[in-house]
Amino acid sequence: MKWVMPFEAGNAKLKETLGGKGANLAEMTKAGLPVPPGFTVTTDACRAFYAAGKTMPNGLLDDIRQAMTELEAKKQETFGDSERPLLVSVRSGSVSSMPGMMDTILNLGLNDVTVRGLARQTGDERFAYDCYRRLVQMFGNVVFNVESHMFEHALKRYKKDRGFTEDGEMTAADWMQMIDQYKAIIERQTNRVFPQNVYEQLALAVDAVFRSWNNQRAIVYRNLYNIPEAQGTAVNVQSMVFGNRGDDSGTGVVFTRNPSTGEAVLFGEYLTKAQGEDVVAGVRTPLAVALLQQEMPVVYDQLLETAQRLERHYKDMQDIEFTVEKGTLFILQTRNGKRTAKAAVRIAVQLEQEGLITKEEALQRIEMEHLNQLLHRAIEGEDKLDVIATGLPASPGAASGMAVFDADTAEAWGRSGKKVILVTEETSPEDIHGVIAAEGVVTSRGGMTSHAAVVARGMGKPCICGCEKLRINDEERAFVVDGVRIAEGDIISIDGATGRLIRGAVKLREPEIDGDLSQLLEWADEVRTLGVQANADNPEDAAKARQFGAEGIGLCRTEHMFMSQDRLPVVQEMILAENETDRRSALARLLPMQRADFDGMLRAMEGLPVTIRLLDPPLHEFLPNLEELLLRHQALVLGGTANEPEGEQKRLEQLIRKVRQLHESNPMLGHRGCRLGIVFPEIYEMQVEAILLAAADCKRDGVDVRPDIMVPLVGHVNELKLMRETIEAVALRVQEAAGTAVPFRIGTMIEVPRAALTAKDIAQYADFFSFGTNDLTQMTFGYSRDDAEGKFLTHYVDTKLLPANPFEVLDEDGVGQLIDLAVTKGRAANPTLKTGVCGEHGGNKQSILFCRATGVDYVSCSPYRVPLARIAAAQAELVVRDREAKAAKEAAAASEPQASGKAEEMAVR
Repeated sequence: MKWVMPFEAGNAKLKETLGGKGANLAEMTKAGLPVPPGFTVTTDACRAFYAAGKTMPNGLLDDIRQAMTELEAKKQETFGDSERPLLVSVRSGSVSSMPGMMDTILNLGLNDVTVRGLARQTGDERFAYDCYRRLVQMFGNVVFNVESHMFEHALKRYKKDRGFTEDGEMTAADWMQMIDQYKAIIERQTNRVFPQNVYEQLALAVDAVFRSWNNQRAIVYRNLYNIPEAQGTAVNVQSMVFGNRGDDSGTGVVFTRNPSTGEAVLFGEYLTKAQGEDVVAGVRTPLAVALLQQEMPVVYDQLLETAQRLERHYKDMQDIEFTVEKGTLFILQTRNGKRTAKAAVRIAVQLEQEGLITKEEALQRIEMEHLNQLLHRAIEGEDKLDVIATGLPASPGAASGMAVFDADTAEAWGRSGKKVILVTEETSPEDIHGVIAAEGVVTSRGGMTSHAAVVARGMGKPCICGCEKLRINDEERAFVVDGVRIAEGDIISIDGATGRLIRGAVKLREPEIDGDLSQLLEWADEVRTLGVQANADNPEDAAKARQFGAEGIGLCRTEHMFMSQDRLPVVQEMILAENETDRRSALARLLPMQRADFDGMLRAMEGLPVTIRLLDPPLHEFLPNLEELLLRHQALVLGGTANEPEGEQKRLEQLIRKVRQLHESNPMLGHRGCRLGIVFPEIYEMQVEAILLAAADCKRDGVDVRPDIMVPLVGHVNELKLMRETIEAVALRVQEAAGTAVPFRIGTMIEVPRAALTAKDIAQYADFFSFGTNDLTQMTFGYSRDDAEGKFLTHYVDTKLLPANPFEVLDEDGVGQLIDLAVTKGRAANPTLKTGVCGEHGGNKQSILFCRATGVDYVSCSPYRVPLARIAAAQAELVVRDREAKAAKEAAAASEPQASGKAEEMAVR
C-alpha cells in the first residue's frame, strides 16, 4: 500500500511520514501496549492531495479499502455490517505537535442500520444512539462546516422542553429524536444529507482532515510556532473503543509529570461515561486522575505502570490519552507533553538526575518559546486582594487587563494597545487569535487539560479554567459571580498559579531564577563558548543583567541618560546654543551627571567590560514636537496671561526656529552618530571625559573597571580614525588631570553596510566591532522598521515572501553575509579584534546559532533575555559540534577510497 501503513508496520523513526501521532501509535503497538489497531494515511498523501488541487491522489481510496479489510480481520468486525459493525475514529496527526488545531471524527461507520447492530452487539440501545448522534454532530461540523452551536442549541432546547438538566437523562428514544434534528440541521444548512454509505463517510472524513491542515486556526498556530506548511498532516484511522458505555468506562488525559510545575507525579483528568472530545473540549469539568485509583484501582495501576514505561522509553514527559471500556484500559495516543517554562526546566534537570538523559540532552530539551516566558510575573503582596472567584490553576503567571468575552474583541482591543483578559465559557481552537492577543484567559468550564489550558501553557500566559461560578451573559457582554457584575472593559486580574480571579488591577512582581534554572544555566555555561552580555542603560538594569549571568554590558545607550526631566532642559540648552562657547557651557553642566551615570554602571559591572556608545540619535529627538510648539505659541500670542514666564514667547520662537533648522527629510540617515561628533566634537569630548573620570574614580576605590568606548554609525575609515584621535586626546588630558591611567578600548558599531564591506580598513583603528543588527537590517533591506512592521512586513511574512520578520530573526542570506564578511576581513587586518552582536537578534535562538557558527565572540541582549541567550548559546555550541563531527566523518569517508586505492597500487608495485 503506497499511501497507507498499518500501526504494526511503522515506528517512531518514521515521524516525518506518519506524523507524530501515527509514529507513536506504531511504536506503542510494537511495544505490546494496549493500542486499538488501525492504520495511518501518510503525510505524503496529504502533500499529494494539495498538489492535485485538493483531490484524493490516485490509489489512495483503494489503499484505504485494503487497510480496512485487514483491520476487519484483526477486530473480527465488518465496516458497515448490520450485526458486528466496525467503527473507527479518524484523527489528524501532524509531524509537529499542534494540539486541537485540526479535526477529528469519532464513531465513524454508524448509520441507520449499523446503529441497531451496535445496540444488539452491546446490549445497550441508549449507548448506541448516543454514539450515533455524536457522529452526526461531529461529521456535520467537520465535513459539512455546520457551526457546532447549532447542534448544541438544538440539544439545549430539547432538554429544556423535557425538563432534563444532564445528558445522562436522555434515553435512546431521545437520542433518536436528536439524530433526526441534527440531520435536518445539516440538510437545511448545506443542502446535503448525512451519508449512509460508510465508505463515503470515511472518504469525506479523510478529505476533511487533510483540508483542516489549512484551516485558519492551524495556519495561525503554524505561524506562531514556525511550523513549515510543507509538512502536511497524516490521518490516523483507528478502531473505536468506547468510554461512554457505562460507569466502568471512561476517558481521560494524563501527563507523566505535572505540566505546570514539573513535579514527578501522575497528573491529569478523566470523565466516566464520556468520549475523548468531552475532556479536551471542556464540555464537562472532569475529575482528577487520582480519583481513578479509588474508582478503578486495577485500571489506575495499569495506567501508572504504562505511563512510567512510556516516559522511560521516550525519555521525556508524556501526554497520554486513554480510554477505559468496561474495565479494560486502552492507550490512544502518547506524545511529548506541552509544559510551562518552569516545568520544562525542572523536568530537564530531573531527567538528568534520574540518569535518563545527559546534561547536553537536558539543555537541548529546553525550547526557546518556553524561555521567552521563562520568568513568570507574580502578584506583589497578598493582602487586600478582591478575590471574586477561584478556578483551576491551569497555567501560572499573573496578569491584569480589561475583560473581553470573545476572541475577535480580544484581538481588536489588543491591536489598539489595550491589555485584555479573555473570559469565555471555554475556548476552542478557533479562538487561538484571541488567546494570542490576551494577557491571560479565564474559562467557566473545562479542566487542566482543556484546550485553553494547553494552549495558554504553551504560550506562557496565565490561565484559569473551570471557574464554574461565573455566569457569562454574551448578550449583555458581562459576567456575574456571587452578585458581583463585571462588564466588558472592566479591569480584572488573574493568578494562574492559584486559580484566583480578582477584581481590579494588581501590582505584579518580576520573577527570579530558581534552583533548577540555576542548575541548567550552570550546565549551559560549561558547554557554550559564545559570550553573553546585556544591553543596559542604567546601574539598576546593569545589576539585574549581572544577576541573570551577563558577562558584561554589550551596549549602553547614553542618549537614554538624557531623557530625565532634570536633564532634558540642560540638553535642550546645549542644542539651542548659537555658538561653541554656549554649547560647552551647557555640556559642562551635563558632565557631572554623565560621570555619575558611568560610575554606577562601571561599579555594577566590576571586573566585566562595559561598552558605552557615544550619543547616536539626531538632536531634534531631544526637542519638542514642532506642531505642539506652534500650537503653544499660537495660544500664547492670542491669549497669553500674566502667569506665563517672562520671555516665554521668545523662548518658544527660538525653539521653533531650532526645530525647523534641525529638521531632516530622513533623520535615520541624517546628522546623527559619529557625524554629530565630527561636526560638534565637544559633545563626544564631554562624554569621553565623563567615562574616563568615572573609571578613574572607580580605580582609586579599588574597583576593577573595563570601559569600552563605541563610536556609532561609522561608514568610512576616516570617520573612525578622526574619532579615535579625538578620544585619545581627551584620554591623555584626563589621565594628566586625574593622575592615573585607565585602560580602555575603542571600537565601532557596524550598522552601515559600507562599514561591513570595508571592515579590513576600519579594523585598523578599532579594538572591537559591535554589530548593531537593528540598523544594519534597516539599511540592508532599505526598510524603515517603524513603517515596515506596521504596514507591509506582516503581509510579507504571512504570504511567505519572507521566511520571518528580519527584525526578529537575523537575515542570514543578506545581513548575515555582511556580518560574516566583516568578521573575516576585520580579523585578517586585526587578529585581536573582538566582535559582538548587540541588536535585538542577540536574544533570538536562530540568530545566536548563526553568530556562533560565524565566529562572533559574544551576543548582547536585554537583561531579562540573558538566561535565554545563555541556554541558546549552549544549544548552538552543540549544533556546531555536531555539524563539525559530521563533516569530519564525511571527509574521512571520502578519503578512505583514495587511501585504499593507493594501498592497492603500492601492493601491485
